[in-house]
Amino acid sequence: MKNIFFYDTDIGKIGIAEENGYITKVTFENISYKLEDYEVKESELIKRAYIQLKGFLGGERREFKLPLKPLGTEFQNKVWEELCNIPYGETRSYKEIAINIGNDKASRAVGSANNKNPIPIFIPCHRVIGSKGKLVGYLGGIHIKEKLLKLEKNFSTKIY
Repeated sequence: MKNIFFYDTDIGKIGIAEENGYITKVTFENISYKLEDYEVKESELIKRAYIQLKGFLGGERREFKLPLKPLGTEFQNKVWEELCNIPYGETRSYKEIAINIGNDKASRAVGSANNKNPIPIFIPCHRVIGSKGKLVGYLGGIHIKEKLLKLEKNFSTKIY
C-alpha cells in the first residue's frame, strides 16, 4: 500500500509518501504527480517524517532519522547517498559530488541524478550548487532552495 499525506509548511504545501515502511517521495505544491496509486492517508511513518521536517524547518533539527527508500538507478542511488554526507549548513558543487563518488567527469550526470531525487529535503539535494557558487535548479523551485540554504546557514551557528 502506498500512502501520501499533505501538510502546509513554511515553504509551501508538501506531500510525504511512504510504501512498505519506507519514505519514498516528497512532493512540492508546484509539482503534480500521478496520485492514483496512492491512498491519501497519514500513516505513523508519514506523521513521524512530518514532525522531523517541521523541526528541521524550525531550526530545531539538523538531521533526519527515517527509513528512506529512493527508487532510482545504481548511479542515482550512489549520488543520493553522497548527498546525505553533506553536512548541515554546507554546500557542495556537482563536480565535488562527482569526485566523491569516484567519477570526476560525471558532473552533468550528478546534476541529472540530483534533479531526479524523489525525496528532497530528507535527501538534501538543496545543498548542491553550481561550481561558481550559483544556485542552480531545484525541483521545488529556486526560491525554496534559497530558503532552505538560508535556514541552514542561520541555524548552523546556533549552539544547542
